[in-house]
Amino acid sequence: MGRFIYPVDTDQFAQIREEGKVYVDKTDMVFDLISRYKYVFLSRPRRFGKSLLCNTFKAYFKGQKELFEGLKIMEQEKEWKTYPVLHFDMSEMRNCTSLQEMTDVLDAMLEKYETLYGTAKNISVFGSRFDQLIRHIYNTQGKKVVVLIDEYDTPLMRNLYNESMLEGIRTLLRGFYQTVKMDGEFLKFVFITGVTKFSQLSIFSELNNLYQISMLDAYSGICGITQEELDTTLRPCVEEYAQNLRITTEEAYSLLKKNYDGYHFSEHSKDVYAPFSLFRALNDNDTKNYWFESSTMTALIEHLQHYPIRTALEYDGVRVAEDEFNVSCEYADTPMPLLYQSGYLSIDKYNPKLRSFILHFPNKEVRSGMVSGLMPLVLKKTKADNNNLAANMAEAIIECDLSTALRKLRSYIAKIPYDIITKEEWEDKESRESFYKLLMYMVFSILNSIVDTEVKSILGRADVVIKTKTDIFVLELKVDDTVDNALAQIDDKGYSIPYEADGRRVTKCGVSISSEARNITHWRIVDVEGDVIDEQKW
Repeated sequence: MGRFIYPVDTDQFAQIREEGKVYVDKTDMVFDLISRYKYVFLSRPRRFGKSLLCNTFKAYFKGQKELFEGLKIMEQEKEWKTYPVLHFDMSEMRNCTSLQEMTDVLDAMLEKYETLYGTAKNISVFGSRFDQLIRHIYNTQGKKVVVLIDEYDTPLMRNLYNESMLEGIRTLLRGFYQTVKMDGEFLKFVFITGVTKFSQLSIFSELNNLYQISMLDAYSGICGITQEELDTTLRPCVEEYAQNLRITTEEAYSLLKKNYDGYHFSEHSKDVYAPFSLFRALNDNDTKNYWFESSTMTALIEHLQHYPIRTALEYDGVRVAEDEFNVSCEYADTPMPLLYQSGYLSIDKYNPKLRSFILHFPNKEVRSGMVSGLMPLVLKKTKADNNNLAANMAEAIIECDLSTALRKLRSYIAKIPYDIITKEEWEDKESRESFYKLLMYMVFSILNSIVDTEVKSILGRADVVIKTKTDIFVLELKVDDTVDNALAQIDDKGYSIPYEADGRRVTKCGVSISSEARNITHWRIVDVEGDVIDEQKW
């Protein structure tokens, strides 16, 4: 067993501190938020530390000073006043299938605090009941009230496409949140978290002073683990991880970065790692796709069923204006806002002149999880088929036999059903090319689970780089074009040059795919000098 205890099974701040689990100090930002604002909203993907942040606020306002010993906030806070805290976790409604069940859950939440503070239970309307509770606490305790609402959007997202149910939920919660605005004079601090953004009109109609910190540079690292924190606070953890895996510390950092880094939440965001996945990796001494272990992919597919599913993969590398991906999910006509706000896409680059962003899958974990989850739906091939393809291709590549790997791929493509692309799409040249680019993107992405594969965005070049311990293969894929042009592009664009000083053998390969034959029809493999190693043509 390692000497570090990771918070892989709890988001309770008190438990983490009392049991000596690894904690990365965010309390300076906690104090800053409390000092600056009264109504705060934060959107972050699931399993990103929002609940831990809520529980940190809760411990602070309850005056549990002993839990903060040694943390940054101790240098800032001198008074440590206590306040009554009302903490609502809306994820408790996750499994509700009717409005009545949600009503019962909200009723139980309020009743818990009514019992605690001795408030009368003589009102049935939730908004009025909440108002009475806040005023009663203020009048009897003589202190302003703190309201924490975690995962506010859980009931909404579960019913996003059930308009009649959704409207009932909006009505139920709108009155509840309206109270937060009306009772401002009795409130000390309000903090609301969620995964997605819903329109101000539909649910926060009265709470128009809710301050959004989700895309502010100053708070980009308030949830998750930043690169700076991994380099400093968590460096001993990474060193132990490296020792357990029998690799160097530098190799460990590279492994963790490739798998779990890549999240950016603002124009000049800090580099952020997914905390749940990072701590699971450090705890387990492994690099699995932890984010997708539970219901993550199931929930995503439920939402993507309302769009052409393969379009979700086509947003890797898309350029968008801010208002295109940060709109309310309920009014979006593409899955892009959902993919960004849920953490499947992240900001890669920002152009200040155009005020536009380029979005990408943030890391290998997300890209592999997305592709492996959606590939059976897009290509109508089983997950076992896809895994076998990846294993067979990887085995050949590791043996430096690229031709065999491509023959495996060609056999796989031949068995893909014809009806996965419509007649209208097939008659459109751009649609055919887009489909085959998507196919190659998915295949080489699943291959990345075994060998190190870099795949460019399917909206851009379809070039692929595969790395083994001894070799680097640079591939250019062309649809309805020649291998001569594919190889010429590798040379003209200098795709192989960055790898020629690597020390490993560099091999270039041009692959031609015929949309008429619906398969690979030609490839040529050459060395860096251009001498042919192997060529196959059908």
